[in-house]
Amino acid sequence: MAEQKTRAGTGDVAAFLAAIEDEAKRTDALALVSLMAEVSGEPAVLWGTMVGFGQYHYRYETGHEGDSFLVGFAPRKAEFSIYLMGTYLPDVAEKREALLARLGKHRMGKACLYVKRLSDVDLGVLRELAEMSVVELRKTYG
Repeated sequence: MAEQKTRAGTGDVAAFLAAIEDEAKRTDALALVSLMAEVSGEPAVLWGTMVGFGQYHYRYETGHEGDSFLVGFAPRKAEFSIYLMGTYLPDVAEKREALLARLGKHRMGKACLYVKRLSDVDLGVLRELAEMSVVELRKTYG
């Protein structure tokens, strides 16, 4: 089995965020750190170029397994990638869609939400999505 490349604890979160050149993006990143730390009850940890909160171990029926964070984000150049893996689970699909309909300007992949700036979205709805992700992953993976 291939070794997992993205791991927790790969650097200093504060230094990583301070290096964001765009002041508005840096401010939004700090707001996401605050929101996700509060929702997860976990500190921010750098996972490569992603900021993650908490951790869980997953194992699929195929035998593939690894570790990931409960909720997190990456401040990419064009937009934020916000990782909400727990919202992809089948039990919450209907609730996820209802929340996304109220969120504001975004794109959604399977479990990754893309937003250009936090002012484009309803932060209360984003909080609900992050909470859902944390709760569902803890329920599913312990």
